[in-house]
Amino acid sequence: MHNLKKKNDKLEISGTNRNDVLLQLGLPSTKSSFDNEVWIYMERKTTSSQLKSLGKQKLLLNDVLILEFDTKGMLVKKDFLTKDNMNKLKISSNETEIINQKNTFIDNFLTSLRQKINDPLGVKKAR
Repeated sequence: MHNLKKKNDKLEISGTNRNDVLLQLGLPSTKSSFDNEVWIYMERKTTSSQLKSLGKQKLLLNDVLILEFDTKGMLVKKDFLTKDNMNKLKISSNETEIINQKNTFIDNFLTSLRQKINDPLGVKKAR
């Protein structure tokens, strides 16, 4: 995928359909479907850096284009993310609390079943 930024500029919301996108960009890197269909295109360019950094690759370009289509196949939303945009994304630090820490009946049943499969005669406990 070359020049994703330029190809993104040619796509118009409510004026471009799936077939137009396929002609412009080809098949997406990833597809997802929830309420609407989402296609994700990725462009990444790296280069080998100087000898002093032991050949580590340097990231030059990391662009992501996210296209969302309605059920009729028309483009309804597009997002273009660059390497700089992605560095500014904030990740939530919230944690999910465990509601019930007690073992359920099914958990206890599966645990005892696993123990019986691993040690059908109960020999390992006796040692």
